[in-house]
Amino acid sequence: MLKRILFALAACAATAADAQILKIATIAPEGTVWMKEMREAGANIKARTEGRVEIKYFPGGVMGNDAAVMRKIKLGQLQGGAFSGAELSPVYRDATVYSLPFLFNDLGEVEYVRGKVDPLLRAGFEKVGLVAVGLSGGGFAYLMSTKPIANKEDLRATKVWVPQNDRIAQVAFDKAGINPIALPLGDVNTSLQTGLLETVAITTSGAIAFQWHTKVKHAVDLPLTYVMGILAIDQKAFNRIGASDQPIVREELGQAFADLDSVNQRDNESARAALLKLGIVFKAPSSDETGYWRGIGEETRKQMLANNEISRELLDLIAKAQAEYRAKATPAAAGKAP
Repeated sequence: MLKRILFALAACAATAADAQILKIATIAPEGTVWMKEMREAGANIKARTEGRVEIKYFPGGVMGNDAAVMRKIKLGQLQGGAFSGAELSPVYRDATVYSLPFLFNDLGEVEYVRGKVDPLLRAGFEKVGLVAVGLSGGGFAYLMSTKPIANKEDLRATKVWVPQNDRIAQVAFDKAGINPIALPLGDVNTSLQTGLLETVAITTSGAIAFQWHTKVKHAVDLPLTYVMGILAIDQKAFNRIGASDQPIVREELGQAFADLDSVNQRDNESARAALLKLGIVFKAPSSDETGYWRGIGEETRKQMLANNEISRELLDLIAKAQAEYRAKATPAAAGKAP
C-alpha cells in the first residue's frame, strides 16, 4: 500500500513538473471583458489538457509597457502578451496594417477583409517567431480631447498622443503638420490628468476601460483608425507544448478572441451612449475637413509603401477584398456609419 501511495505521489509530481505554464502579460485591466474571455479560455485549456497546459495572466500592465514585456518574453520570464498592432510593429511590420487611418468604411467591410487577410497575418507572425493565437478587433478609434476640435487648426493647437512605436500614427500626424507626443499606453491617464496630453485616439469602450473618459470632454465624430488586439506567444515556448495540446490552445484562445469581436462591438455602442450621457460632446467635422483627413490617410499609405514600412502584398489584398465587399454591398450598407 505504501509503495502504491509513493508511486501515485511521484506520478503527480512528474505531471506537475511536465506542465507547461504560459505566463502572459496584458495592459487590459482586471474585470474587463478582455480579461474575462482570456481567463475563461485559460480555464478551458487547463481542463481539456488535463493540467498539462496552464495560463497565468498578469493584467493591468503590472509587467510594464510593451517594450518591457517583449524583453521579458525574450528572456523567458514571460511566454506571451496581449498587444496592439502598433506595439508589435517593431517585430513584424505588418502587425498594424488594419490601423492605417481611414482605411475602412464600416465594420462589415472590416469583417470581410479580415476573413481574407487574417491568415496571412498569422503566417507573418510565425516567420518572426511569434504564434498569434488570438486576433480581435477593438473597434474604431476616435479623437477625444479636453478641448473642442472643429478643424485641423484646433487639433494642431493641442498636445496630441501617439502610442510608442506607432509608426503609422507618426507618419499621419507628420503629414498633417502635427508634432505628437509618443508615450506608452499605460502613461496616458496620468498625462491627461497633468496636462502633458490633451488629445488621444481611443475606442469608446477603451476610453471607459482605461478611465480616460474622466479627463476628456470632446470627441471628433469621425472614425480615425481600426484597433486590433493580438495575443502572441513566443514560438519556442509554444513548441514546448505537446503536439496534441497545441490545437487546444489555438482553438480556445482563438475562440475567445473571436468572441471578443462581437462583444467589443456591443460594448463600443453602449460606451458611446454612456459617454454622451456623461456630457462628452461628439461633433462631426465638415465635409471639407473630412475630405482633408481622408487625403491624409491616402498620403500615409503611400509614404509607408515608399519607405517599405508596410507590405504591398497585404495592402493589395486588402484593396481587392474591399472592392469585392463594396461591389456586393447595397447602397445603404455601403454608406453605413461604423
